[in-house]
Amino acid sequence: MADLIDLRSDTVTKPTRAMREAMYRAEVGDDVYGEDPSVNALQARAAELTGKEAALLVASGTMGNLVCVTAQCRAGDEVIVGQTAHVFQNEVGGIAAIGGVLTHTLSDGPGYVDPDAAAAVIHPGSLHAPGTRLICVEDTHNRAGGAVVPLDVLARMRQVADEHGIRIHLDGARVFNAAVALGVAAEEITRHADTLTFCLSKGLSAPVGSLVCGDRAFIDEAQRKRKVYGGGMRQAGVFAAAGLVALDEMIDRLADDHVTSRRLAEGLAEISGSEIDPETVRTNIVICQVESPVCDAKALPGLLREKGVLAGYNGTNRVRFVTHHGITTGDVDKALMAVRSVMASG
Repeated sequence: MADLIDLRSDTVTKPTRAMREAMYRAEVGDDVYGEDPSVNALQARAAELTGKEAALLVASGTMGNLVCVTAQCRAGDEVIVGQTAHVFQNEVGGIAAIGGVLTHTLSDGPGYVDPDAAAAVIHPGSLHAPGTRLICVEDTHNRAGGAVVPLDVLARMRQVADEHGIRIHLDGARVFNAAVALGVAAEEITRHADTLTFCLSKGLSAPVGSLVCGDRAFIDEAQRKRKVYGGGMRQAGVFAAAGLVALDEMIDRLADDHVTSRRLAEGLAEISGSEIDPETVRTNIVICQVESPVCDAKALPGLLREKGVLAGYNGTNRVRFVTHHGITTGDVDKALMAVRSVMASG
């Protein structure tokens, strides 16, 4: 496995030497009592970066989204969400199974729901129908190939939410990728949302953890929900210390991943049977259509593995590659050689 070029996800990143050193030296305490100094420092830093009053460390992005939705919705409430959004497609129906929250899905083909389409289906609820309480936005959008939500779309969605007295939750697992791609501070994105999550364990390369951010009253309720879901961790400062290094040292370098992903996309576009428009690749996720008589998308990852490259089948003739810390331009070129070889021979 060590010799493989792993392009399945940016969750496969390893903590840096600085992170490992910080973990070794971390000051710790019982976080459930609010006494872990490293966790408290990480939460304060996360709130600062996102322009929110407070933040809460949780185990994962999935837990973060579950906490955020259920802290703002009652069982039977409705959430508007994109039909390919991570919270709908990839979180085992948690908001419904655990929170009893209904989803109203809308098309999100470009990586976001059209704000006016969302406005058209918002309703206050009645004796017979659930009321809309929340809009979920994903930025960057995983299944749309790491698409970045335009700032004017976020601003319009904020306007829609305010007009109807509802809230916005941002699944910002890779929000710093979006900020780097747009050339803005993350707060320019997050200010349009009432609550958000972001992951430390993807492109930022920390070993574990996500942050939930919002106003103080929301964080108080989110902390209760975290406890309900078994997420009250004790000496969590051991990995919070790595998260602090991630926020201080790993955000700007996300631009390197965007360069390697664009190189990968441009190379894939030149391979017969692989269809992708490199202009659509804004961040670190590359999804190509496989239309080849010698190799289908479902078989491609297995064939690539035999040549030392790991990729992921993304459904319906699509294969996903994700660049991240540790993936060099040389790795990308080797991966492209493997794809050419497989697509030529099947």
